[in-house]
Amino acid sequence: MSLCLIPARGGSKRIPRKNIRNFRGQPMIAWSIQAARQSGCFDRVVVSTDDEEIASISLSFGAEVPFKRPSRLADDYSGTREVVVHAIDALERDMCAGNDVCCIYATAPFLSAEILKNAKSYLGFSRPDTVVFAATSFPHPIQRSLTLDSDGYSTAMDSASMSMRSQDLVEAYHDAGQFYWATKRAWSGVGNMLEGARPLILPRWSVHDIDTEEDWHGAELMHAALFPELEK
Repeated sequence: MSLCLIPARGGSKRIPRKNIRNFRGQPMIAWSIQAARQSGCFDRVVVSTDDEEIASISLSFGAEVPFKRPSRLADDYSGTREVVVHAIDALERDMCAGNDVCCIYATAPFLSAEILKNAKSYLGFSRPDTVVFAATSFPHPIQRSLTLDSDGYSTAMDSASMSMRSQDLVEAYHDAGQFYWATKRAWSGVGNMLEGARPLILPRWSVHDIDTEEDWHGAELMHAALFPELEK
C-alpha cells in the first residue's frame, strides 16, 4: 500500500490561512490533493491537520482526514518528519498505513500527477530506503555567493571561485520543497533524510517557495502563464 500524506496546519504566520487561501480559483491545498489523486500512485490521500476548516475543505476535494493532529505538532517548531511519523503511527492503529509514504506539501501548486509518476519510478531502481524528493538547480553558481559585513560591504564566500569560469564550477541543487517519498523505516530513522537521497530534478520555473505576499503574487502569475487552462 502506498500512502500520500499532506501536512496542513492552521496557524501559518507569514501568509495567514495560506493552506486554504484562494490560489487561482480554489484553495491552495486543493492543488496538492488533486495532483496526488490524479497520479494514481496512492491507495490513500490523507491530510494531517489541527484545523476544522482545513479538514472540511480537504474532505470536499476527495482527501481523507481520519485523525486530528495534536496541537503539540502544529506549532512553528514542529518538523515535517515528526508530523509524518505521527500520522503513520495514527494510521497503524487501523492497520492502514502505507509501506511507502509520500509527504506532499499543501503549498505545491506546480506539482503535477506526471511529476509524481516520475518520482514513483525512481523508487523502483533506488537503493532500499532511499528517499526520493524534488530538487532544482541554483540559477547562479553558489561558489560565487557573497556575504555582507557589519558595515554593509561584500565579502566572497569562496575567493578562489570568483575568478573561475561558471562552466568550471560544480552545479549545485536545492530542495524544491514539494514532496518527500520514502519507506516507513526511512521516515522513522534518524539523521538528514536528504543525505544520500535520490532527487528528481525539476526545471526552475516549476519551483516556487511561497512565504510572502510577493512570492504568492509571483507564483500566481507564473502558474497562470504556464497553465491557463487550469483556471477554476
